[in-house]
Amino acid sequence: MNWQTLDVKIEDRVATVTLNRPDVRNAFNETTIAEITQAFGELGKDHNLRAIVLAANGPAFCAGADLNWMKKMAGYTHEENRADAAQLAEMLRSIYACPKPVVAKIQGDCYAGGMGLAAVCNISVAAETVHFCLSEVKLGLIPATISPYVIKAMGENAARRYFLTAERFSAQEAHRIGFVHAVTTADALDASTAEIVKALVSNSPHAVRQAKRLVQDVASAPLTEELIADTAVRIADIRSSDEGREGVRSFLEKRKPGWLE
Repeated sequence: MNWQTLDVKIEDRVATVTLNRPDVRNAFNETTIAEITQAFGELGKDHNLRAIVLAANGPAFCAGADLNWMKKMAGYTHEENRADAAQLAEMLRSIYACPKPVVAKIQGDCYAGGMGLAAVCNISVAAETVHFCLSEVKLGLIPATISPYVIKAMGENAARRYFLTAERFSAQEAHRIGFVHAVTTADALDASTAEIVKALVSNSPHAVRQAKRLVQDVASAPLTEELIADTAVRIADIRSSDEGREGVRSFLEKRKPGWLE
């Protein structure tokens, strides 16, 4: 497909979705939102893929909303704003719910809605020079649509501060509060991301999909009898699955599992 705002490449069972509007710091507009939603919907259905990397071209990862798009929104009715926000919410959900593991490779500054993009990924790696900012309140707005994912990623305590102050903070602070998983030098960012992707690709594709879903379902769930019963069903299901049986057999027989062949 001829993407207008993205570059999508597939190599060795790994897809790389690259935000490709460096002239506007990869800020997103209606087209970007629609293309990201479509890209992750299609890639999620590709049975040959094992992982997806979300990256960006240029000096910034994502500056949030495009200024021209924001000018248009200023004249929207309440109903138009709700419809527009619903599309943004669907874009975020398309990444969060994608059955493939998604790794964010954050090479440059990540602001506002860009933090939403990072937060919906399973794993995020940032260059040490990157800065983050939830800047919405400076514009009289709030980070509402991205909030379920950003709060999950950084925690309520950090959100209490950064949602309200709109302070810019470093990659090291993002790592300290748990928003990103790793911080590396700019020169080592590609290699660090590739190492994580290699680990993902080496594992059972079915188990990785189910493990991703397990985290999402269990993380905020109350510890009830129903939850305990559900986890017992899940492990029984995975043990009796083809890849579950193959994984155990290959381990006992001291050979590589079939999904690595």
